[in-house]
Amino acid sequence: IHICKSMVAWQKLGQGETPASTGEKGDKLVGRYYVAFDKAFKAEVAEGVANGLDPKEAEAASPMLQEARTMLQHWEEGDEEVVALWKTMNGWVYEGFDETYNAMGVSFDKLYYESNTYLLGKKHVEQGLADGVFFQKEDGSIWVDLTDDGLDEKLLLRGDGTAVYMTQDIGTAILRFADFPGLDRQVYTVGNEQEYHFKVLFLILKKLGFAQAEANHHLSYGMVELPEGKMKSREGTVVDADDLLLEMRHTARSISDELGKVDDFSEDDKVELATQVGHGALKYFLLKVAPPKSMMFDPKSSIDFFGNTAPFIQFNVVRCKSILRNTGTSASTLMWDQATPLDAAERQLAAGILGFPDVVQEAAASYDPSLIANHCYDLIKAFSSFYQDHPIAREEDAATRQARLGLTALVSETVSNGMAMLGIDMPERM
Repeated sequence: IHICKSMVAWQKLGQGETPASTGEKGDKLVGRYYVAFDKAFKAEVAEGVANGLDPKEAEAASPMLQEARTMLQHWEEGDEEVVALWKTMNGWVYEGFDETYNAMGVSFDKLYYESNTYLLGKKHVEQGLADGVFFQKEDGSIWVDLTDDGLDEKLLLRGDGTAVYMTQDIGTAILRFADFPGLDRQVYTVGNEQEYHFKVLFLILKKLGFAQAEANHHLSYGMVELPEGKMKSREGTVVDADDLLLEMRHTARSISDELGKVDDFSEDDKVELATQVGHGALKYFLLKVAPPKSMMFDPKSSIDFFGNTAPFIQFNVVRCKSILRNTGTSASTLMWDQATPLDAAERQLAAGILGFPDVVQEAAASYDPSLIANHCYDLIKAFSSFYQDHPIAREEDAATRQARLGLTALVSETVSNGMAMLGIDMPERM
């Protein structure tokens, strides 16, 4: 129903504007009308309450909400005009999403649209009703009673026959396993505000006799908050991803310029570096925290070149690469005497390198990428200290020099691999 809310607001307020006519990304334009709908809806509810209605009655009586629900019903019935507008505005949203995902280096193997899965969900809900798994109320709506399972009753189909989120999610879950027969686990990476929703979904799938009901997992993560408080898409109090990425790139560029590290870079190289550092800082800041924990996002601290940040890791990996490049050392061909004695700092590096595969396994088993992020940080931090106290290329003893070059190469390779798993690029120079 959310896209229908944007559609209603656009019809009333949009005056035919488009992403092309405004120069605005499509997802932002549609989102702006979603916020406009909510403001108008709240004003209507407030007026209804002022006229003596209780809040629920005022919400139900809202003309804006009634129009959105009617539009949803017409959409499900295949009304040509409504479907045409829906396709247009949905297209604007997807084009905007694609632009942002491409900037972040995110891709998908397959996309599932709720508009395509709700019919399958409705089919299974209706079958569940026929089998006595669900029940129907006087208004024609279909529900599931989960009180014996410690939950409550949950709406599955509205009285007018239109679907709700749960209807769509039932269809999507079943379709994914059908599309990928070898799939042994389906992981939903969704915020902790939806924990109850997924408990209900998985229980419904089990009651329907769905064979893979137990093969679903909700990877619940804490919310990212603003200094001003919780983000709310309805009110427009959100961190805009495009603006944030731009800010991160500008901040990275500014810091690099101030440090004088890129004076000999071409403009294209400066832009590429700012993108790698800025985007890497954002991704790492979010991924270094264990999923269940909430966090306060601070762009400035995330791009600090000191401390547990991606720029610190990137800078030290670049240092490793520079040492190897200046000594003509290749990680793939480097050989050194394994009998060369190592001191405590060198053994610490070796332990971090050798322990990385176990960390990856643990991260996969616990659905926790922060384990990889923090292992990479600990390893590169140890190397940074090692670099300050130990000569590498200038070490006079040949065997020790080779061993240290070998450790440098393996630290660089290990950390680069770990950061690649997090979608973070390592620059060649910075």
